[in-house]
Amino acid sequence: MSDRAETAHTEQPQIAASAAAPKLGRWLSASAIRSYSLVIAIAVVWAIFAGVTGGIFLSPRNFSNLMRQTAVTGILSVGMVMVIVTAEIDLSVGSLVGLSGMAAVMLQTVAHAGLVASVLLGLGVGLAVGALQGWLTAYARIPSFIVTLGGLLAWRGAAQGISGGNTYPIELPSFMALGQSYVNRVTGIALVTVAVAAIAWFAIHRRRAERRHGLESRSAIGTAVAALVASAAAAGFVLTLNAYAGIPVPVLILVAIALAGTFLMSQTTFGRRLYAVGGNPEASKFSGINVRRQVLWAFCIMGLLAGVAGCIYAARLGSAGPQAGTLLELDAIAACVIGGASLMGGRGTVLGACLGALFMASLDNGMSLKDVPDFVQSIVKGGILVLAVGLDALARRRD
Repeated sequence: MSDRAETAHTEQPQIAASAAAPKLGRWLSASAIRSYSLVIAIAVVWAIFAGVTGGIFLSPRNFSNLMRQTAVTGILSVGMVMVIVTAEIDLSVGSLVGLSGMAAVMLQTVAHAGLVASVLLGLGVGLAVGALQGWLTAYARIPSFIVTLGGLLAWRGAAQGISGGNTYPIELPSFMALGQSYVNRVTGIALVTVAVAAIAWFAIHRRRAERRHGLESRSAIGTAVAALVASAAAAGFVLTLNAYAGIPVPVLILVAIALAGTFLMSQTTFGRRLYAVGGNPEASKFSGINVRRQVLWAFCIMGLLAGVAGCIYAARLGSAGPQAGTLLELDAIAACVIGGASLMGGRGTVLGACLGALFMASLDNGMSLKDVPDFVQSIVKGGILVLAVGLDALARRRD
């Protein structure tokens, strides 16, 4: 064989491999690998707990409880991932959940206010605190670690101060429904039908847009498979919840917030600027991005979602106490890091954060079913958080 023929013979596999690499990259990007790995980890945890609890863990009733447990952490994680993407941190969200829930419930018991006023006060407290902490971080140039560490103590003290250290029961059944009620089964079926239609439309629309702009897109079969998998997951989720009592309202609120957060982070200029600020703040400043304003907005959204979580948390418990929300900030941060967010900024997704919240809630739920002591649960969750941060640091060193 001549040298030219031999060279051509050896180059053909390389050309084929290089042509296939982009297609493989679409399925095995870094973020996709993290998401797939986390889904597998959740499946393994579920399988283990289902085995050791004799199937109780995956029963419709416990699955419904698990989803309600995930709701508060998931809502906080949506806001937390936006803060972390900008290379900041918020250690005060657990205390802010307690303060906003306390304010909403006390307005009912002291002023006998209605549902709308109570919820608006809870959200307003969260938004005001988030704006204050964002301003101190972005404009006063105080490190967010210090600002929110002080907030962790200050807002807990405020909740104890306004309540006198007492626990206040919820007076309004409509407010309690935010954390304890369910969407009926018929509505659940209607919602999943709309979700499946939306998944199909989005998959087709995205493929057409990519082809129209000359971008590489998945094959028709690949698009169909991805849409079918997502549709099957949505249908299975709703049918399992319907097997007990329907979709819990907190879960529905989480889904709505997660979808809005995903759109904001991936489809808007605001979201792209958040990633730019966290990835390289100096370059972002020179490119015309108002870095301080982006950080302020991230903290405002975090505070607002802490207010939402505070109302749901109090409604789920049926009362507001001065110690409500303790250590929720660690669950939210752990969920984001486990879901692929980097504490160095510039990386993280809402989907990953929500999957991380589900992972953390699964550990809590499963260990509680097996009566694992609280100190052991804390050791396990702390170890997982350190491991997740360590793996992120290792990945950055390799990059």
